[in-house]
Amino acid sequence: MATTISSLVTPPALHRRCRSAASASTPASLSFRAVAAPRARSRGVALRVAASSAVLEAPEQVAARKLYVGNIPRTVTSDELRSMFAEHGTVERAEVMYDKYTGRSRRFGFVTMSTPEEATAAIESLNGTEVGGRTIKVNVTESFLPNIDRSAPEPEPVFVDSQYKVYVGNLAKTVTTEVLRNFFSEKGQILSATVSRVPGTSKSKGYGFVTFSSEEEVEAAVATFNNMELEGQPIRVNKA
Repeated sequence: MATTISSLVTPPALHRRCRSAASASTPASLSFRAVAAPRARSRGVALRVAASSAVLEAPEQVAARKLYVGNIPRTVTSDELRSMFAEHGTVERAEVMYDKYTGRSRRFGFVTMSTPEEATAAIESLNGTEVGGRTIKVNVTESFLPNIDRSAPEPEPVFVDSQYKVYVGNLAKTVTTEVLRNFFSEKGQILSATVSRVPGTSKSKGYGFVTFSSEEEVEAAVATFNNMELEGQPIRVNKA
C-alpha cells in the first residue's frame, strides 16, 4: 500500500497547471500590441473605393446627356423612342411620360445618351424632324433631377418677366414649368415661362405665364395655343 501511495507523484506538467490555477486570483498585468492590417487587403479596399468613385457624376454632367423629346405622337412607346436615338449613339435610358390617371402618353419623353457629344449629335439629327406626322422637338433638359426629398417643392427656374406676356389657364395639375416652357417653345421663341404654385409646396395653382419679346409673338401665341390640348385638357391663353 505504501508503495502504491509513494508512486502517485504529481507529474511536472500537472504541477505547473496547478500552480497556474492557484495564482489565477492574482491580478495579472496585460499588454497589448497593435497589429497592422495586411497591406494587400488595404490596397484592395482602396482600389474598390477608387473604382466606385470614378463612376460618380455631377448632376450638371448628367443633365448635359439628358434630352427632352417633345411633340411626339401618342403611339410612340419607350422602346420606339430608344430605337430612334440608338442610331446616334448609346442610349442609357429612354422613357415616354404617361398620365398616371388616364394612362395616355403626355406626348413627350426623356432620353439619356452615354456622352454629351452623342446627345449633341442626336439633337442636330432629330430636332425638327417629323415623326408620325408631328414635328418633334429635341433639346438638352435645362434642369436635372437629383436624388432629393420629393415631398419638398423643387426650386423654380428664374422667371424673366416682360410686358409681352400671356396668361395660360386651365392647366392640368401635372403641368410643370418645364412642360409649359417646352410646349410653347415648340411653335416659336419665348423668353420665359412659369407655373404658379401654392406657396411652400409643389402643388400647381392651375395657371401660369409665358413671356415673349414682341407684341406680334404674343398675338401669335394666343392665336396658336388658345384651346389647344396640354396634358389631356384644353388650355386658355390670352394677353396678360
